[in-house]
Amino acid sequence: MYQTINQAILEVFKRVSKPMRVRDIYLHIQEDNLYEFNTTTPEHVVRTALRRHTINLDFASSSSRKLYQVLEDGTYWLKDLPYESKKKIISTPSDETLKSSIQAIDDLHDQYIKAFRNSILNRLKRLTPKDFEVFCRELLKVYGFRNVHVTKPTHDGGIDGYGELKIGLSYLDVAFQCKRWNKSSIGRPEIDKFRGASQGKSQQAIIFTTSTFTPKAKAADNQPGAIPIALFDGETIVNLMIEKRFGVEVVKEIYLFEEAFDKIFEVG
Repeated sequence: MYQTINQAILEVFKRVSKPMRVRDIYLHIQEDNLYEFNTTTPEHVVRTALRRHTINLDFASSSSRKLYQVLEDGTYWLKDLPYESKKKIISTPSDETLKSSIQAIDDLHDQYIKAFRNSILNRLKRLTPKDFEVFCRELLKVYGFRNVHVTKPTHDGGIDGYGELKIGLSYLDVAFQCKRWNKSSIGRPEIDKFRGASQGKSQQAIIFTTSTFTPKAKAADNQPGAIPIALFDGETIVNLMIEKRFGVEVVKEIYLFEEAFDKIFEVG
Protein backbone atom coordinates (compact mmCIF):
# COMPACT_ATOMS: atom_id res chain seq x y z
CA MET A 1 0.00 0.00 0.00
CA TYR A 2 1.38 3.40 -1.02
CA GLN A 3 1.67 6.51 1.14
CA THR A 4 0.36 8.98 -1.47
CA ILE A 5 -2.46 8.83 -4.00
CA ASN A 6 -0.11 9.77 -6.85
CA GLN A 7 2.14 6.82 -6.08
CA ALA A 8 -0.89 4.57 -6.31
CA ILE A 9 -2.01 6.13 -9.60
CA LEU A 10 1.45 5.74 -11.14
CA GLU A 11 1.50 2.10 -10.08
CA VAL A 12 -1.84 1.53 -11.81
CA PHE A 13 -0.49 2.99 -15.06
CA LYS A 14 2.58 0.78 -14.70
CA ARG A 15 0.48 -2.37 -14.30
CA VAL A 16 -2.17 -1.63 -16.92
CA SER A 17 0.04 0.14 -19.48
CA LYS A 18 -2.74 2.06 -21.18
CA PRO A 19 -4.71 5.29 -20.75
CA MET A 20 -7.70 5.10 -18.43
CA ARG A 21 -10.59 7.13 -17.14
CA VAL A 22 -10.87 8.28 -13.54
CA ARG A 23 -13.36 5.59 -12.61
CA ASP A 24 -11.15 2.79 -13.98
CA ILE A 25 -8.07 4.11 -12.19
CA TYR A 26 -9.97 4.31 -8.91
CA LEU A 27 -11.29 0.76 -9.28
CA HIS A 28 -7.78 -0.60 -9.92
CA ILE A 29 -6.48 1.18 -6.82
CA GLN A 30 -9.33 -0.23 -4.76
CA GLU A 31 -9.12 -3.77 -6.15
CA ASP A 32 -5.33 -3.99 -5.71
CA ASN A 33 -5.43 -2.28 -2.30
CA LEU A 34 -2.83 0.30 -3.36
CA TYR A 35 -4.02 3.18 -1.18
CA GLU A 36 -6.14 3.71 1.92
CA PHE A 37 -8.88 6.28 1.36
CA ASN A 38 -9.96 8.04 4.53
CA THR A 39 -12.93 9.75 2.93
CA THR A 40 -16.49 9.06 1.85
CA THR A 41 -15.68 10.26 -1.70
CA PRO A 42 -12.58 8.26 -2.73
CA GLU A 43 -13.15 8.61 -6.47
CA HIS A 44 -13.13 12.39 -6.04
CA VAL A 45 -9.69 12.11 -4.41
CA VAL A 46 -8.37 10.31 -7.49
CA ARG A 47 -9.95 12.84 -9.86
CA THR A 48 -8.54 15.79 -7.93
CA ALA A 49 -5.02 14.30 -7.87
CA LEU A 50 -5.11 13.66 -11.60
CA ARG A 51 -6.33 17.14 -12.46
CA ARG A 52 -3.88 18.91 -10.13
CA HIS A 53 -0.93 17.13 -11.73
CA THR A 54 -2.05 17.17 -15.39
CA ILE A 55 -0.37 19.39 -17.97
CA ASN A 56 -2.48 22.15 -19.53
CA LEU A 57 -4.90 22.10 -16.61
CA ASP A 58 -4.01 25.18 -14.60
CA PHE A 59 -6.25 26.52 -11.85
CA ALA A 60 -5.85 27.91 -8.36
CA SER A 61 -5.11 24.60 -6.62
CA SER A 62 -3.17 22.93 -9.45
CA SER A 63 0.33 21.65 -8.75
CA SER A 64 3.51 22.74 -10.52
CA ARG A 65 4.57 19.09 -10.58
CA LYS A 66 2.96 17.61 -13.67
CA LEU A 67 2.71 13.84 -13.99
CA TYR A 68 -0.15 13.18 -16.39
CA GLN A 69 -1.75 14.24 -19.64
CA VAL A 70 -5.33 14.14 -20.95
CA LEU A 71 -5.82 12.47 -24.32
CA GLU A 72 -8.42 13.48 -26.91
CA ASP A 73 -10.90 10.86 -25.71
CA GLY A 74 -10.81 12.22 -22.15
CA THR A 75 -8.62 9.45 -20.71
CA TYR A 76 -5.55 10.10 -18.56
CA TRP A 77 -2.03 8.90 -19.36
CA LEU A 78 1.54 9.51 -18.20
CA LYS A 79 2.90 12.92 -19.19
CA ASP A 80 6.17 11.83 -20.84
CA LEU A 81 4.94 8.70 -22.59
CA PRO A 82 3.40 9.05 -26.07
CA TYR A 83 0.39 6.92 -26.87
CA GLU A 84 -0.49 6.04 -30.42
CA SER A 85 -4.13 6.57 -31.22
CA LYS A 86 -5.94 3.77 -33.02
CA LYS A 87 -7.72 6.25 -35.24
CA LYS A 88 -7.56 5.35 -38.89
CA ILE A 89 -5.84 7.93 -41.09
CA ILE A 90 -7.89 8.61 -44.21
CA SER A 91 -7.45 10.73 -47.28
CA THR A 92 -9.26 14.01 -47.79
CA PRO A 93 -12.96 13.11 -47.95
CA SER A 94 -15.31 14.13 -50.72
CA ASP A 95 -18.04 16.66 -50.06
CA GLU A 96 -20.65 13.90 -49.77
CA THR A 97 -18.48 11.92 -47.37
CA LEU A 98 -17.84 15.04 -45.31
CA LYS A 99 -21.55 15.83 -45.11
CA SER A 100 -22.24 12.27 -44.02
CA SER A 101 -19.51 12.47 -41.38
CA ILE A 102 -20.82 15.77 -40.04
CA GLN A 103 -24.30 14.31 -39.79
CA ALA A 104 -22.91 11.30 -37.93
CA ILE A 105 -21.08 13.62 -35.54
CA ASP A 106 -24.24 15.66 -35.00
CA ASP A 107 -26.23 12.52 -34.27
CA LEU A 108 -23.55 11.29 -31.87
CA HIS A 109 -23.42 14.69 -30.19
CA ASP A 110 -27.19 14.66 -29.71
CA GLN A 111 -26.93 11.23 -28.11
CA TYR A 112 -24.11 12.42 -25.88
CA ILE A 113 -25.95 15.55 -24.73
CA LYS A 114 -29.02 13.49 -23.90
CA ALA A 115 -26.94 11.01 -21.88
CA PHE A 116 -25.03 13.89 -20.25
CA ARG A 117 -28.24 15.62 -19.11
CA ASN A 118 -29.59 12.33 -17.75
CA SER A 119 -26.35 11.77 -15.83
CA ILE A 120 -26.58 15.17 -14.14
CA LEU A 121 -30.25 14.67 -13.28
CA ASN A 122 -29.56 11.22 -11.86
CA ARG A 123 -26.80 12.71 -9.71
CA LEU A 124 -29.19 15.35 -8.40
CA LYS A 125 -31.71 12.66 -7.55
CA ARG A 126 -29.09 10.85 -5.46
CA LEU A 127 -28.50 13.88 -3.25
CA THR A 128 -29.91 13.92 0.24
CA PRO A 129 -32.76 16.39 0.76
CA LYS A 130 -30.41 18.59 2.79
CA ASP A 131 -27.72 18.57 0.09
CA PHE A 132 -30.35 19.42 -2.51
CA GLU A 133 -31.23 22.50 -0.43
CA VAL A 134 -27.55 23.51 -0.41
CA PHE A 135 -27.39 22.94 -4.17
CA CYS A 136 -30.42 25.18 -4.77
CA ARG A 137 -28.98 27.86 -2.51
CA GLU A 138 -25.74 27.96 -4.52
CA LEU A 139 -27.64 27.88 -7.83
CA LEU A 140 -29.61 30.97 -6.78
CA LYS A 141 -26.36 32.76 -5.92
CA VAL A 142 -24.98 32.02 -9.37
CA TYR A 143 -28.21 33.30 -10.89
CA GLY A 144 -27.73 36.66 -9.16
CA PHE A 145 -29.53 36.32 -5.83
CA ARG A 146 -28.02 37.80 -2.68
CA ASN A 147 -28.40 37.01 1.03
CA VAL A 148 -29.49 33.47 0.17
CA HIS A 149 -29.79 31.14 3.13
CA VAL A 150 -31.38 27.82 3.99
CA THR A 151 -33.75 27.81 6.96
CA LYS A 152 -33.86 25.32 9.78
CA PRO A 153 -36.67 22.74 9.66
CA THR A 154 -39.91 24.41 10.73
CA HIS A 155 -43.64 24.03 10.35
CA ASP A 156 -44.06 26.96 7.97
CA GLY A 157 -45.39 25.01 4.99
CA GLY A 158 -42.09 23.85 3.60
CA ILE A 159 -40.18 27.09 3.07
CA ASP A 160 -36.60 25.86 2.79
CA GLY A 161 -34.88 29.20 2.32
CA TYR A 162 -34.98 32.86 1.45
CA GLY A 163 -33.04 35.20 -0.82
CA GLU A 164 -33.18 38.54 -2.57
CA LEU A 165 -33.26 39.21 -6.31
CA LYS A 166 -32.55 42.65 -7.75
CA ILE A 167 -35.24 43.95 -10.07
CA GLY A 168 -34.47 47.41 -11.35
CA LEU A 169 -33.39 49.55 -8.39
CA SER A 170 -34.96 47.40 -5.68
CA TYR A 171 -34.74 43.85 -4.38
CA LEU A 172 -37.54 41.31 -4.20
CA ASP A 173 -37.82 39.03 -1.20
CA VAL A 174 -37.96 35.47 -2.51
CA ALA A 175 -38.86 32.25 -0.70
CA PHE A 176 -37.86 28.89 -2.12
CA GLN A 177 -38.74 25.27 -1.57
CA CYS A 178 -36.65 22.23 -2.57
CA LYS A 179 -38.26 18.89 -3.31
CA ARG A 180 -35.76 16.15 -4.10
CA TRP A 181 -38.42 13.82 -5.51
CA ASN A 182 -37.56 10.95 -7.83
CA LYS A 183 -40.86 9.43 -8.91
CA SER A 184 -44.01 11.43 -8.18
CA SER A 185 -44.78 14.70 -9.95
CA ILE A 186 -45.49 17.88 -7.98
CA GLY A 187 -49.24 18.52 -8.05
CA ARG A 188 -51.52 21.52 -7.57
CA PRO A 189 -51.99 20.92 -3.81
CA GLU A 190 -48.24 21.35 -3.22
CA ILE A 191 -48.28 24.64 -5.13
CA ASP A 192 -51.25 25.96 -3.16
CA LYS A 193 -49.72 24.92 0.15
CA PHE A 194 -46.42 26.64 -0.58
CA ARG A 195 -48.17 29.76 -1.86
CA GLY A 196 -50.13 29.95 1.39
CA ALA A 197 -46.94 29.66 3.43
CA SER A 198 -45.15 32.32 1.37
CA GLN A 199 -48.01 34.79 0.96
CA GLY A 200 -47.36 37.95 2.98
CA LYS A 201 -43.77 36.93 3.76
CA SER A 202 -42.23 37.21 0.29
CA GLN A 203 -42.93 38.84 -3.04
CA GLN A 204 -41.83 35.88 -5.16
CA ALA A 205 -41.58 32.14 -4.58
CA ILE A 206 -39.66 29.34 -6.29
CA ILE A 207 -40.08 25.59 -6.17
CA PHE A 208 -37.16 23.39 -7.22
CA THR A 209 -37.66 19.69 -7.85
CA THR A 210 -35.69 16.85 -9.40
CA SER A 211 -39.05 15.51 -10.59
CA THR A 212 -41.69 17.19 -12.77
CA PHE A 213 -44.83 19.28 -12.33
CA THR A 214 -48.32 18.18 -13.32
CA PRO A 215 -50.23 20.30 -15.87
CA LYS A 216 -52.49 21.60 -13.09
CA ALA A 217 -49.46 22.62 -11.04
CA LYS A 218 -48.00 24.50 -14.00
CA ALA A 219 -51.30 26.28 -14.55
CA ALA A 220 -51.28 27.48 -10.93
CA ASP A 221 -47.88 29.20 -10.99
CA ASN A 222 -49.46 32.63 -11.47
CA GLN A 223 -52.83 33.49 -9.93
CA PRO A 224 -54.49 36.94 -9.83
CA GLY A 225 -53.76 38.69 -6.54
CA ALA A 226 -51.49 35.89 -5.30
CA ILE A 227 -47.73 35.61 -4.95
CA PRO A 228 -46.22 34.26 -8.22
CA ILE A 229 -44.39 30.95 -8.03
CA ALA A 230 -41.61 30.03 -10.47
CA LEU A 231 -41.39 26.29 -11.14
CA PHE A 232 -38.02 24.65 -11.82
CA ASP A 233 -38.22 20.95 -12.64
CA GLY A 234 -35.26 18.61 -13.13
CA GLU A 235 -34.85 19.39 -16.82
CA THR A 236 -34.93 23.14 -16.20
CA ILE A 237 -32.35 22.87 -13.42
CA VAL A 238 -29.99 20.95 -15.71
CA ASN A 239 -30.43 23.60 -18.40
CA LEU A 240 -29.51 26.32 -15.89
CA MET A 241 -26.43 24.40 -14.78
CA ILE A 242 -25.23 24.17 -18.38
CA GLU A 243 -26.09 27.79 -19.16
CA LYS A 244 -24.32 29.16 -16.07
CA ARG A 245 -21.50 26.56 -16.10
CA PHE A 246 -22.61 25.72 -12.55
CA GLY A 247 -21.28 22.32 -11.50
CA VAL A 248 -20.35 21.84 -15.17
CA GLU A 249 -17.14 22.52 -17.03
CA VAL A 250 -16.20 22.31 -20.70
CA VAL A 251 -12.99 20.64 -21.85
CA LYS A 252 -12.50 20.67 -25.61
CA GLU A 253 -16.24 21.21 -26.02
CA ILE A 254 -17.04 18.14 -23.92
CA TYR A 255 -19.12 18.61 -20.79
CA LEU A 256 -17.81 17.31 -17.48
CA PHE A 257 -19.57 17.70 -14.14
CA GLU A 258 -18.31 15.34 -11.44
CA GLU A 259 -15.59 17.49 -9.83
CA ALA A 260 -17.32 20.81 -10.46
CA PHE A 261 -20.52 19.35 -8.99
CA ASP A 262 -18.73 18.18 -5.82
CA LYS A 263 -17.32 21.69 -5.27
CA ILE A 264 -20.86 22.98 -4.71
CA PHE A 265 -20.86 21.35 -1.27
CA GLU A 266 -17.39 22.56 -0.22
CA VAL A 267 -18.61 26.10 0.53
CA GLY A 268 -19.89 25.17 3.97
